[in-house]
Amino acid sequence: MTSVHPTAVPFTTEDYAARMARVVEDGRAAGLNGVLVTPGPDLVWLTGYQPTAITERLTMLFLTRDREPTLLVPTLERPDAEAAQGAPATTILDWPDGADPYDAAQRLLRADGSYGVSDNAWAMHLLGLQGALPATRYQSVTQRLPMLRAIKDDNELARLTAAGAAADATYEEILKVRFSGRRETDVAGDLADLLRSHGHEQVDFTVVGSGPNGANPHHEAGDRTIQEGDCVVLDFGGLMFGYGSDTSRTVCVGEPTPQIREVHEIVRQAQQAGVDAVRPGVACQEIDRAARQVITDAGYGDQFIHRTGHGIGVTTHEPPYMIEGEEQGLVPGMCFSVEPGIYLAGLFGVRIEDIVAVTDDGGRRLNNTDHTLAIVG
Repeated sequence: MTSVHPTAVPFTTEDYAARMARVVEDGRAAGLNGVLVTPGPDLVWLTGYQPTAITERLTMLFLTRDREPTLLVPTLERPDAEAAQGAPATTILDWPDGADPYDAAQRLLRADGSYGVSDNAWAMHLLGLQGALPATRYQSVTQRLPMLRAIKDDNELARLTAAGAAADATYEEILKVRFSGRRETDVAGDLADLLRSHGHEQVDFTVVGSGPNGANPHHEAGDRTIQEGDCVVLDFGGLMFGYGSDTSRTVCVGEPTPQIREVHEIVRQAQQAGVDAVRPGVACQEIDRAARQVITDAGYGDQFIHRTGHGIGVTTHEPPYMIEGEEQGLVPGMCFSVEPGIYLAGLFGVRIEDIVAVTDDGGRRLNNTDHTLAIVG
């Protein structure tokens, strides 16, 4: 079965230009002379350019106060860079094989400047810049500009909404398949196939944690045969229209035990409390506190072993994070997961997760499947 979704509205040159201008201004406000962006999600978000192969050759976008956005690329990759959606908003320079890319790069920087750098920049490139300009200083973009991609515009929200709906349709379909007597990898394969059939161009993860494996939040689906009576954690997602989905539900194979029902209901209430706490101006940590308090009050605080949520956008995990100590206030357009869980070693785990978008007066779930404990065969 293939779901039909409207085609995403393409981002325009003006969209990319506005993003780059905002990053320059945000960098200035953070005391930076500029922001340096290497291949990865930041570069895709800012320019639409994703090199076909990320190699040792330096590719870097220079967003500085004193010049137009400039993308430095290897000569052999210039045609691809020029074809990117945001290319008209940048000046493209190239360097040939055999030349020193850091010599070309230093001409675009202040000798004593302070710059934010993409978190996924290769160490060899950062060291090369430092070698060429020893007086320059570099800091992580996530540390200095944690809101870089956090607030989504209407087009981005539409893509995230479509991805969430596709993940919901996947869950509705997976409830119809056989669990008992099959391996976790079999069900994980079904999830991947369903995500693709409902419009995902990329599947990032399909967690299937049955029985005691469910007590490991990031369990990789394995060869364990799912058995009657197992509690099974399902956590799956990927990219659709370039934006992420991520949802979790916990099901039971046959009649659940009283303990499974109890734990599932506690997690359901905790997840609801986290969603209910979402509104503009509330600190991210308050979402974690709201969900965690329910679980702690029920006596399972030590079994909730991860943060309550993470941002989502062009990647499935990105800032902001719903965790104690994160005082960043929520802003309309932010999107993040609310996913409390309880994990009982050697027995089972339960997790329920929805993506939530911050609205002007609260939060809107982008996942809307039933939160009750589903029974599967």
